[in-house]
Amino acid sequence: LRGLLNRTSVPRDVVDYIVYGTVIQEVKTSNVAREAALGAGFSDKTPAHTVTMACISSNQAMTTGVGLIASGQCDIVVAGGVEFMSDVPIRHSRKMRKAMLSLNRAKTLGQKLSLISRIRPDYFAPELPAVAEFSTSETMGHSADRLAAAFAISRLEQDEYALRSHTLAKKAQDGGLLTDVVPFKVPGKDTVTKDNGIRPSSLEQMSKLKPAFVKPYGTVTAANSSFLTDGASAVLLMSEEKALAMGYKPKAYLRDFVYVSQDPKDQLLLGPTYATPKVLEKAGLTLADIDVFEFHEAFAGQILANLKAMDSDWFAQNYMGRKSKVGAPPLEKFNNWGGSLSLGHPFGATGCRLVITAAHRLKKEGGQYGLVAACAAGGQGHAMIVELYPQ
Repeated sequence: LRGLLNRTSVPRDVVDYIVYGTVIQEVKTSNVAREAALGAGFSDKTPAHTVTMACISSNQAMTTGVGLIASGQCDIVVAGGVEFMSDVPIRHSRKMRKAMLSLNRAKTLGQKLSLISRIRPDYFAPELPAVAEFSTSETMGHSADRLAAAFAISRLEQDEYALRSHTLAKKAQDGGLLTDVVPFKVPGKDTVTKDNGIRPSSLEQMSKLKPAFVKPYGTVTAANSSFLTDGASAVLLMSEEKALAMGYKPKAYLRDFVYVSQDPKDQLLLGPTYATPKVLEKAGLTLADIDVFEFHEAFAGQILANLKAMDSDWFAQNYMGRKSKVGAPPLEKFNNWGGSLSLGHPFGATGCRLVITAAHRLKKEGGQYGLVAACAAGGQGHAMIVELYPQ
């Protein structure tokens, strides 16, 4: 948030609303948007709320902001997302929680001693958070492995795509293209000035890694999966008229967007396939009109499965109720500055990174329209059309 204020010089008191996305909530800061806003020095008169929609939480934050502006409720909204993966809340077991709450209500020493005497060693086993579906109890990595198998995507194909992501991210970083990273001083450590998960390797090294989820025959590994990382993002949203009146030149228009959901068991990660044709139709565009594609890379297998599904008439007809396929985005326009596999995936923050990268790529590459898409836990998905502001 402070980085956004420094970059834009927007006065804190003109911001009407702040909305943030996050996934793994800390009880002490359950409305992290409000706490972060106060910490960044925004007016205590500025309302703020937090949304959660798995990996598309900051997408939801942005589109919520768009809705507030479009409905006339607000003129200026700050939207973003945050995830703190290196210190996730770890709970006591349910038995232990129940015992502790009962102990807190006990009035006499006898009652307290009686409750303490009932605590058994297994009560102390912690509940570790897992990236798993509540409805299916399946981890996202297992879903990615099954999806890759269903679409006949080999381990080599996944490793090749992951290597592409890291290679392109390194090239973009070395070329000074990733300009939106705000340096952050980690308490007790050095200042982080750039994404530090970009690690181009070799197919030979990647092939040595063991399957991470479906053992021993799975194809999803640590090398072709997005890694867990801390991160935060922020964007400044306002109407074109308001921006020009305040002396700002917009970067891009958020033209249109859709949210979709489907079966969380077999189609957990196919959100982009379902969302892309819908958002194109809403915006009156075709796949050929899109100059820049920015898709969230949860797993290399997930990306490649979506590309295959989008390019399949059979899948469109049998699963989507469509007469024909939408087509696969051409790789020469696809995630050209790297993606979540190489830049990392702080769950709640990724959506804003996708949108701003799309806007910057449009400017750099001379395009007009960008398409952002992402899958999310629960079998949900999102797609958005970004249009470059006339230069």
